[in-house]
Amino acid sequence: MMKDTGVVRKIDPLGRLVIPKEVRDALGLGVNEPVQIYVNGDMICVKKYIKACLICGNTDEIFAIKGKNICMQCAKLIKQDI
Repeated sequence: MMKDTGVVRKIDPLGRLVIPKEVRDALGLGVNEPVQIYVNGDMICVKKYIKACLICGNTDEIFAIKGKNICMQCAKLIKQDI
């Protein structure tokens, strides 16, 4: 469910947009916190980034292989298939 904050911001000449403090606080976003950006029709969606497995979406026991996140369970399955 989307909630209208009533806040309007302009994009600056470098293409930046400031996310209001109230919105950052509501999402628990701190300084230098990674976020994911999606496009959905005519909407830009910003979501707090959570490391998840590229294969199954699991968020437990995540590690990176060549910059790609994978969980321990999927790594074990891949190892069995090799």
